[in-house]
Order: sequence, then C-alpha cells, then structure tokens
Amino acid sequence: MAQIDYYFGTISPWAYLAGDRLERIAQHHGARITYRPLDILQLFDRTGGVRPANRHASRMEYRAQELPRWAEHLGMPLRMDVPMTNMAPSSYAIIAAQDAGGGDLPGLVQGILRARFAGGRDIADDQVIREALQAAGFDPGLADRGLFVGAETYGRNLERAVEAGVFGSPFYVVPDSGQKFWGQDRLEFLDRHLAAL
Repeated sequence: MAQIDYYFGTISPWAYLAGDRLERIAQHHGARITYRPLDILQLFDRTGGVRPANRHASRMEYRAQELPRWAEHLGMPLRMDVPMTNMAPSSYAIIAAQDAGGGDLPGLVQGILRARFAGGRDIADDQVIREALQAAGFDPGLADRGLFVGAETYGRNLERAVEAGVFGSPFYVVPDSGQKFWGQDRLEFLDRHLAAL
C-alpha cells in the first residue's frame, strides 16, 4: 500500500482548492494518507519562501487573480476577504482527530478549510472547530484534549516537512519513491505516479 504524506496549512487557500481530489486519488490506488498540518509561515521562513505580507505587490496581484480563476475552474466558492488567523488550534484538532480515529478525517480537514475559505469563518475560534469536529463524526471535546500532544506533533510536522524537502502548501510526498508534488494543480501527476507503482 502506497503512503502519501500530506503537508498543508489550514490557512492555505490552495489546500482548500484541492477539495477531495487527494482522497479520491488515494482511494482509487489503495493508498494511505497521513495528514501533517503545519505552520506554513514558519515553513516559508525555514525554506527560503516569503510570507504573503512581505511579497512583492506584483506577486500578490497575480495571486489575487489566480485564486478566483482556479475557484471558478473547480466550481468552488472562495472568499478572498478572510483575515489572517492562528492556524494552530485547527491543526491541533486535526492531529487529535487523526490520533483518535473513528470519524471522517478527510471531511474534517475539508470542513475546516471550507469554513474559512467558503464561509469566511475564523478557524481559530473554538466553536468553529467544535462544529467541524462534530460534523465529521468526531467528539467535539477533541478541541480541548491533547493540546500538548497536538503542539508537539505540529512542531514535528514542520521538522519532517523541512527534512522531506517540503516548501509550500499543499504538498504531497510519497516516501517510498521519494517523489514530491507541490500544489493542488499537481494532483494529476500524483495520480499518474501512483498508477505506475
């Protein structure tokens, strides 16, 4: 069974635009996904990237055009007016849910991203996180439990990402082959790679 390490930030609109395509690809090929939410801003700092707030205006203008283009292409609603927020609480909830099992983990990840980028909600808000957990079949109390373990895993995910050559979000790594795929627009290549294994 192929393994896919999925590195992403819960504030990444590109991770939102991936929708459920990763999960459909993994199911088709019998692959297993490990979700590795991380601090994407620290990842930029560690790997030579530039935080959005510090990017040249021309890059940000292009981003402001490209995101709606992709959203329209994929038929997904997209809010462009969402303010920056703390990505750690939602990441901890995903980590806790993955450890607990028993619910729809892909649904939780997509629910959190959808709450932010389709609903314009603050995914650092405890109530938003609890609602996403419950909607995905998890105990909403996971939002409060395992914070220490969540913080440790969150930090380890960043270190793993740097070691694995990850530098953006979403980023897909197939450890057994060493193949890496950056961006929701590279999922077709991931699909083709898994088909060839």
